Amino acid sequence: MEIVVRQGDSLWHFSQMFQVNLQLINDSNPKIDHNILTVGQKVQIPGFVAKEYQIHRGDSLWSIAQKMNLPLEAMELINPEVKAATLSPGQTIKVPTRINWRLVQNGQKYDYSQLQKDINKLHEIYPFLQISNIGKTVLGKEIPEILIGTGEKRVHYNGSFHANEWITSLAIMTFLNDYLLSLTNHQPIRGLNASPLYQQSTLSIVPMVNPDGVELVLNGPPDKEEWQKRVIEFNKGSTDFTEWKANIRGVDLNDQFPARWELEKARNPNEPGPRDYVGEKPLLEPEAIAMANLTKERDFTRVLAFHTQGEVIYWGFENLEPAESEVIVKEFSRVSGYEPVKTIASYAGYKDWFIQDWQRTGFTIELGRGINPLPLSMFDDIYKKSLGIFLAGLYM
Repeated sequence: MEIVVRQGDSLWHFSQMFQVNLQLINDSNPKIDHNILTVGQKVQIPGFVAKEYQIHRGDSLWSIAQKMNLPLEAMELINPEVKAATLSPGQTIKVPTRINWRLVQNGQKYDYSQLQKDINKLHEIYPFLQISNIGKTVLGKEIPEILIGTGEKRVHYNGSFHANEWITSLAIMTFLNDYLLSLTNHQPIRGLNASPLYQQSTLSIVPMVNPDGVELVLNGPPDKEEWQKRVIEFNKGSTDFTEWKANIRGVDLNDQFPARWELEKARNPNEPGPRDYVGEKPLLEPEAIAMANLTKERDFTRVLAFHTQGEVIYWGFENLEPAESEVIVKEFSRVSGYEPVKTIASYAGYKDWFIQDWQRTGFTIELGRGINPLPLSMFDDIYKKSLGIFLAGLYM
């Protein structure tokens, strides 16, 4: 919500008026000198929208402010041209409305278009989010990253490395939405105050690593005839892409990292297809390159890669993980009921590469149980169990 500065206003005053943490207001207005506001300057207040309201008989600015649990001054601030004494039925004014409901809806298949819409909606309401693109897919789709928080602990979450595991993107975005609601409404999330998490951690989210693949699974082959023919050929002539995990070139993106890659190559398919083809060499596909470059640039403290399915947490690689990994995975297990598994005969994954090259804590979390793609009917149970992991990733 945008407001206009008056004589004597300050960001601290706005913080008190709207009961929003001053840090969030500061971070929502990065181009403003927080110490010197000028009359007429526009300021963003996170967590609010200005809704139109039609005056009814008996209404006053004071009574409307009481209903909205806001001071009268907030009503006057957002309606500078309205004279309280001359309100009349049918007149339209603006009402500052605190967002206390989820904008991310979980009752729909979560494709790339829906992801973009949700990111735009969240950024509009919560301008302290930092949105950027880390690269492009084979078909030229931008791969978004969302940053939230100001702390020194640099944590990273990602989803949909595998195309038919798109429900992980929905889980990550739902958590982000709940985190934002907790921050701006002073409501605990699983009994935790979100503000310390925001101050202690900077969370990087890449909710959909493989947009081309997700689109293929949910919406069928691309419009371009050359790609239609190619993916159907990769899929052994079938137009059913339900089991497709790879990117649009038939390369499994979570087998694209230089962590004993040659061992994965030796036992996996030697040509493009729906799953497990490692490519001609590591870090060849643009999506994998984008993730590798982001990881080097951000210098993450910890990474969590969300996959499906199995309700297990993989946490080791070649005994290169630090000792604290075991402490953290036990907490993840406690809050979710998931089984921690240290070793698995799998190589070349994003988590493996991170542990190998940085020797920091990295985890692959397999959400839910069943056959991929997991149905939306399972989402509530998946999210309920995984919420503790999303939170513990920040507070541990």
